[in-house]
Amino acid sequence: MSSLSEFDNSSADTDAPGLTKPAKEVTGEVAVSVENVSVTYRTTFERVPTLKQAMVRFGRGQKAVREVHAVRNVSFDVPKGSVLGIIGHNGAGKSTLMRTIAGILPPNEGRISVSGRVSTLLALGVGFNTQLTGRENVMLGGLASGLSRAEIMERYQEITDFAELGDFIDAPVRTYSSGMFSRLAFSVAVHMRPDILLIDEALSAGDAQFKNKANAKMQELVDNASTMLLVSHALGTIKTICNDCIWLDHGVLKMRGNPAEVVAAYTDFVKVKQSAEVLEDL
Repeated sequence: MSSLSEFDNSSADTDAPGLTKPAKEVTGEVAVSVENVSVTYRTTFERVPTLKQAMVRFGRGQKAVREVHAVRNVSFDVPKGSVLGIIGHNGAGKSTLMRTIAGILPPNEGRISVSGRVSTLLALGVGFNTQLTGRENVMLGGLASGLSRAEIMERYQEITDFAELGDFIDAPVRTYSSGMFSRLAFSVAVHMRPDILLIDEALSAGDAQFKNKANAKMQELVDNASTMLLVSHALGTIKTICNDCIWLDHGVLKMRGNPAEVVAAYTDFVKVKQSAEVLEDL
């Protein structure tokens, strides 16, 4: 494992065109502190009965409770201005960790300290009310981010212009296509001018033209030294824009260090080659 000062901020590779590592240096001040955090939850599932059990219970199944240890005693600090990539297989605990940092899930053990305004792209449109119009959801998203009504109105035109919804901004969100929904959710999140941006598999949304706009906006945030935590299976993107990386495996922090080194160790662990296709899908 490496300290932040040892990370290689050399020129970006070409896996994620249009995005590069932060132009500004990270500071020594901590934006996010995760201390010995564990998250455990219970889930129920229907256990298939044997013929005898089914006859005794008149065909009814039996519900079983399973305890899932999603995050296990994880600790790390994220300096202000840093872009931290979080990688790992499906079910590794990445999304649970991000939701805990966002304050959506409380940790069962440990503590999390966050310094600054947080905006989330954990799943595009989480918190949106599909019965409300796009305009109303812009207001709702801004209030949820801690902005005043006056601050939201200052940014409203910028948000709606970026989303390119036209008159649909006054239509109920339930009538939107998936692309329209994603564009509005992305625009709301990135225009809150957050100190800390949490992103879970939502770097871009919509068609190719909008993806270029989304990448440009992401680069603007990176260059302005906003602190970011990025969960992605697109390992090329992680290597390109992140200056720090952690690898989670079954809820355990397995490695932290230079993104290229962590990605190499992870891909070697799962015994796959770092082909261009794999780097975008693993």
